[in-house]
Amino acid sequence: MRFRAEPYIEFARKAFAREATYRMEVLTEVVSLVLRVYLLRSLWTALYAQNVAPFGLPLHSMITYATVALLMSLILEVDGTRSIREKIREGTIATDLMKPISLPMYFFSDGVGQTLVHALLVVPSLIFALFLVHVDLPASPQAALAFAFSFLLGYLVNFFLNFLMNAIAFWTLETFAIQLIVRWVSDLLSGQIIPLTFFPGIFGRILFALPFAAIYSTPLLIYVGLIRPAQYELYFIAQALWLALFGLLSMVVWRAAARRVVIQGG
Repeated sequence: MRFRAEPYIEFARKAFAREATYRMEVLTEVVSLVLRVYLLRSLWTALYAQNVAPFGLPLHSMITYATVALLMSLILEVDGTRSIREKIREGTIATDLMKPISLPMYFFSDGVGQTLVHALLVVPSLIFALFLVHVDLPASPQAALAFAFSFLLGYLVNFFLNFLMNAIAFWTLETFAIQLIVRWVSDLLSGQIIPLTFFPGIFGRILFALPFAAIYSTPLLIYVGLIRPAQYELYFIAQALWLALFGLLSMVVWRAAARRVVIQGG
C-alpha cells in the first residue's frame, strides 16, 4: 500500500492547534525557563569563582551551554508517544489499531505538531534570556549546520526512546515509574545539566558511549566548539547508530505489542 503523507501532516496541524490553545501554560513555560537561566548563571558563576569548572569551557561558554540546553529542553521534553499509555488505559488502542493508518507515524506526527509550538517558544525565551546572559553564537556557519543536524538526530533518538518506554504499557499497563527513572538518569548523564567533559577518565568515556549523550551532549558540545569539525563525522555516526538501534527495537516491540493488545479494565 502506497504511503500517504497527507493524513500525518493533518495530525501534526491539529496537534499544533491543540497545544497552542493553552496560552497560560505557554506563558508559564517561558517565565519558568527564564528563571532557570538566571539561576544557572548564578550557580555557574559561583562554581567558577571556586575553580570548579568543566574542562575546556570558560565561564561565558558554560553559560551559553546551559542556556542552549534549556532552550533545547523546550523541544526535547515534548513526548507525543505518551498517548500510547493513555489509549491503553482508556481501551481505545484496539479500535485505533484497526484504522487504515500507521499508529507509530500518528504518534510521531502528533509529537511534531506539539514540538512546533514549543519551538516557537524558543524565540521569546531567548529574547528574555538575553537580558540576563550573553549567549555566544556557533563559531562558524559549518558549526551551526552541524549543531542543527546533530540536534535533529538527537530529537529522533529521544522520540524512539520515549516510544519504547510507552510501548511497555502493553505489558505493564503503566510506565510512569520507568519513565521517571529514565528521565532522572537522562537529566544527569545526558550532559543537559553538567557537561560530560566534567567527568574524567573511564567514567567520562562510558557516559559519552551511552545513548543519552546522543540527545543533548553531542549537539551542545558542537555548539560551544568542544567537538571540532574533524570529529563531526564520528559523533554523527554514533548518533545514527543509536537511532538505528532504537528504531529497530521500536519496530520489533510495536509488532509484538500490536499482537498482544492488553487493555486495562477490559
